[in-house]
Amino acid sequence: MTDSVYKIIELVGTSKTSWEEAARNAVETASKTLINLRIAEVNKLDMKIEDGKVTAYRARITLSIKYEQDIQKW
Repeated sequence: MTDSVYKIIELVGTSKTSWEEAARNAVETASKTLINLRIAEVNKLDMKIEDGKVTAYRARITLSIKYEQDIQKW
């Protein structure tokens, strides 16, 4: 097995429905322009509140991407 290198990025996904959907939105949006996504870790969950009501869920995630030297899609 050869050694691997991973790039780590942080993203914040949002949803009006749930934290799970917020995290999914972040990963699925990133997957449209990035390749070799490997692991997503949820680091923080919070909510946007307006007039005393929750209006949005936010999930801050760390995403790891396997680095491939011959692919320049960063």
